Amino acid sequence: MSEKNIGIKIPTSWRIKRYYLFIFLTILALVLPWIKVNESYFFLLNFDKLELHLAFVKFDMQELYLLPFLLMILFLGIFGMTVMGGRVFCGWICPQTIFRVIYRDLIETKFLKLRKRIKNKQLEPDMSIFQNKIKRAVAILIWTALSFVASADLIWYFVPPEDFFNYLANPFDHMILFGTLVASAIFLIYDIVFLKEDYCIYVCPYSRVQSVLYDENTVMALYNTNRGGHIYDENKVKQFTKQKDIQVKEPHAECTACESCVTVCPTHIDIRKGLQLECINCLECVDACTVVMGKLGKPSLVTWSSEYETIDKKGKTQYFRPKIIAYIVLLVGLAVGMVFMGSNKEHMLLNINKENRLYSVHKTGDGKIVVDNAYEFLLQNTQNEKMSFYFEVILPKEVKGKLEILKPKETFDVTPGVKKKKIVVLRTYDALANDGRHDTIIPITIRAYAIGHEDKIAVFRGSTFTYPRADIIKNTK
Repeated sequence: MSEKNIGIKIPTSWRIKRYYLFIFLTILALVLPWIKVNESYFFLLNFDKLELHLAFVKFDMQELYLLPFLLMILFLGIFGMTVMGGRVFCGWICPQTIFRVIYRDLIETKFLKLRKRIKNKQLEPDMSIFQNKIKRAVAILIWTALSFVASADLIWYFVPPEDFFNYLANPFDHMILFGTLVASAIFLIYDIVFLKEDYCIYVCPYSRVQSVLYDENTVMALYNTNRGGHIYDENKVKQFTKQKDIQVKEPHAECTACESCVTVCPTHIDIRKGLQLECINCLECVDACTVVMGKLGKPSLVTWSSEYETIDKKGKTQYFRPKIIAYIVLLVGLAVGMVFMGSNKEHMLLNINKENRLYSVHKTGDGKIVVDNAYEFLLQNTQNEKMSFYFEVILPKEVKGKLEILKPKETFDVTPGVKKKKIVVLRTYDALANDGRHDTIIPITIRAYAIGHEDKIAVFRGSTFTYPRADIIKNTK
């Protein structure tokens, strides 16, 4: 019976939609490290130069307070995605899944014909055949090359590509980089070629977390027992292997027992058994059943739906329930917080440390008492060009007198990305205090700025100026 006659139109398979997404994510991951805007990357955590690049804005390592926001958004996003759509991250975004599809479906099946059909993932190639051994070796060689590309791509988010290739030209001078590249590639070869989906089942902790996050409205790949019949009993023991046996006990059962949904599963489970930790929501079982049941003029028995709607038949799936709304509020709040803190990025960095000697006191030739305090300024220019900097000293309003900058007398240049140390000496000729028992600690504010950009590139830092007690001033010669 033709598809036209039965009036059932089989939609584009989820597998093809996943392929499109995989292609997009792969191209995006490979291209992003090469894109620069104003010498900044979309994301780069550069331990070599102690920089964080985020959304094409460069931050110094002292501004790593943004990284926890990013990690919280990542984890909460994955957890919220799981509450909403089950283990959809695993089946649609996870690099492990994408790499397995590239190796199994593209290299082994499409290119080398080592596997006969994409729709049968249970049947492993017969390795007793010499020709298959050659094909397997070729497949491993191809994946080895791709593993090094994937490893390099990962490293590019921590070392810029241009630096990466310069460092790689002298591997013995950069053994950590070279060792990371090789170790990552070896792991990917073992993981994708030999460990396979066992990584998802036994190694990845996410499968254990998902069961805690699920509720009755979580959307996942589900076998509709109301229509298909109960293939397994309440103890998960298989009862039937043939359609006629199912229909003896459940006459309304529509499952044909073809097991297309089983043979296509990459994690080797039977979706008809119910919720299982191994399911990665790739929806290939949905595709398989859609084709089989479509030929009979019926909708698929395996759907991407919720227990609330499909099994319990309580009504439509409630997507925007309190739990989901809470995740959305948290994610929006974190995103707003990160943007707000990122927008307050300082265009120069300044640390001020006082020298161990509190002060020096002496008398000038005309009899004036001079008090000096010395400091160490550590500056960093976070702009993309060399700039000149200077600073001013602000005393509290209640303090009568003034502080002069004895050293340095002139502006100084700071190269981008390089920390510059300057010794600063502040001097006063005025009696800023008159305490007979203790030295007086006077709070001061340092305003450092870039020449020509005083309004935009300026920072304020608090410090102190120590003025000697009265007897020291009196006895100074």
